[in-house]
This record gives sequence, C-alpha cells and structure tokens, in this order.
Amino acid sequence: MALAFDEYGRPFIVLKEQEQKTRLRGIKAQKANISAEKVIARVLRTSLGPKGMDKMLQSPDGNVTITNDGATILEHMDVDNQITKLMVELSRSQDYEIGDGTTGVVVMAGALLEQAERLLERGIHPIRIAEGYEMASRIAVEHLEHIAQNVNRCKRPLAEISVKAVLSVADLERKDVNLDLIKVEGKVGGKLEDTELVYGITVDKDMSHPQMPKKIEDAKIAILTCPFEPPKLKTKHKVDIDTVEKFQTLRQQEQKDFDNMVQKCNDVGATLVICQWGFDDEANHLLMPRNLPAVRWVGGVELDLIATATGLWKDCAKVPRVDPRKAGKGNKMMIEETKRSIHDALCVARNLIRNNSIVYGGGSAEISCSIAVEAAADKYPGIDMQSWHLLML
Repeated sequence: MALAFDEYGRPFIVLKEQEQKTRLRGIKAQKANISAEKVIARVLRTSLGPKGMDKMLQSPDGNVTITNDGATILEHMDVDNQITKLMVELSRSQDYEIGDGTTGVVVMAGALLEQAERLLERGIHPIRIAEGYEMASRIAVEHLEHIAQNVNRCKRPLAEISVKAVLSVADLERKDVNLDLIKVEGKVGGKLEDTELVYGITVDKDMSHPQMPKKIEDAKIAILTCPFEPPKLKTKHKVDIDTVEKFQTLRQQEQKDFDNMVQKCNDVGATLVICQWGFDDEANHLLMPRNLPAVRWVGGVELDLIATATGLWKDCAKVPRVDPRKAGKGNKMMIEETKRSIHDALCVARNLIRNNSIVYGGGSAEISCSIAVEAAADKYPGIDMQSWHLLML
C-alpha cells in the first residue's frame, strides 16, 4: 500500500494487491457463471418431486418460512451473482406466467448449463451450443403439442374450489382470467377442510359496535373514503376551554355535525356504512340509536373489490345480504403454504381456459421430449444438433 497525491494535493491510497487481481475472461468466466447456477439448482433439486423436502428459511428480521415452492425459496435467498439473479427472474417469470413449475425450471436450466460446460471443454463455441439448444427447444415444443391431451376436470375439494373461482371471473370469449378479482384469505385456527368458496367479498372486520346487527338482508351499502366523524382542526392552533358551558357547546356542535353526516347516509337509503378510515368511540355510540351499522378501517383494496362487485361507483348499491363467517385453519406457516398451493391451482385453471391442453407430469413429458430430440439429432446436419447429440451420449 502506498500513499499518493493528485494534482490538487488530495491524498489517495494505492493498493498493491490490485496488481495481483485479474478479471475472468473467456471460458473461465463462463465456467464461473455456470458453477454459480449449479449451486442454486443443487439447492432446489432436493425439494423437487413427491419426495421433495421442504426448506426452512429465516429472514433477517427473524420470520420463518417453510416451503418447497421454488419461487418462494429463491425470493428469500440473498444472491449477488448476475447469473443467479437471472435464475431468480426465470423462476419469477414462470410463477407469473404459469403459476407452477418454479422449481423444475431452475433445475432444468442448471442441468442444461451443466451439460453445456462439457461441450465448452470440448472446444465448441458458446454460440453453437445456444443455437443447438434453440433447435432442440423447437423440436421439444412441437413434440409436446403432439402428445398433449385436452382435459378440464378436478376431483379434490381445493381443486374444485379453484376451478369454480376461476370460472366465476373468467372471460370465456377472450379466453382470459383476471386473477386480481380472486382474493385468497387465511385465518389461524380450524382445519383445512373448512376451506370454502364465497361468491362475494370477504372483509376481515367486525361491526364497529358489538350490539350492531351482524346479518343484514337486502343491504344497501355506502362507502366512505373520508373519516366518519366531525372535522378536526388542520392547524397547530389549540382551543382553550375554561368553563363547563363552553365544553357543552363544543360537544353539542360536534354531535350536530355528526348527526348531519348520519342523516345524509340515511337520506340515500344506506343500511350499512363501510368506512376506509375510523371514527371515535363517541361517534360509534351515536350510530346505535340511529340504526346505522358501520364497519371501519377497511382497506382500499377491499373497497375497490366491493365497488367492482356491486357497481358501487356513483351511488349506493344493493346486495342480497351481509352475514358473518367464522374462518380459521391451521397455523400461520400452514396457511401461507396453503395459499401458495391454491394460487398454483388457480393458475392451472386459468391456463386451462387459455389453452386446454395438458401433458403428464412426473418428468414423463421431459423424458419424452428428450427421446424426440435425440431421434431428431441424426436428421439435422451441422455441429448445432451434433453437439446436442453428444450430450445425449
């Protein structure tokens, strides 16, 4: 290490060790990237298949996640290599487009890179290897279309729920499904068998007052995106109250303002108020004698779903009924894993609406494609398919 000065007299340190460091180039850089991806594939490989093991992941803040979902595992892994980041993006894209196979796609990519390393050692140029892979990919896709079968059936309860949920929001003419219209909720307690499909909107909230009716027939809903309480001062000024009379006057004025807000809701015929914000306990007790049930602190996402489902954008909307549901199944980790499984099932049902062709799993489709590519390798001249043929050997 040496100390030097620039033209302005500012000091800087020169590290002599930098002369000993070299930048990886050529085949060494390619092998280093392949080795990094092989590590990721080796981690995920043990969670693949019916005997795959779950992984226990701990986040920096101490939260524990137990799963065998490839996308979830990669999301929780701290990776800094660019190739491994590409594998994370690959798994994320697979989860977004298909909803399943996030582990298998990374394991397959690792196997292809591992075999490509053998071809690099034989002196075959990377571009030739990539062209051979692309040609083999086209043959595999054509073969999959040949062996695919058209089917759309489910037997298990969760699968039936997923299919019914997708069909209820599917646009069959466009062959498209907006999964944002399907909400998956989980509560701690109970059993997985308690899972049910609700054709409506579920809001994890209670009535603001325990004596308010829990079930409302032919309800007319009013959504408020403002606080359901008298307006508060938005300045830093304060009001000094030094007598009982002034306090009573202020309290009566606040109650009058709140009465006007309640009256406006009654004038439009609302029998239930859903408020995005809250209101104080005094305002809550004033709702009871006026027979106006209310729910407070409802999130914006739930309000949008309610407005979309009921057409509630300009005026109050009527719904057949509002009733409570008791929910709860398993512990937190079981709930999260079940939600991921239901998400995969929803994606499968959505994919069947887009294209009702399926292939058999368990690696059989991959083996069938491998046999088809190996048979086609002898029919194509050039080093592209011959390099693929060498891998088969």
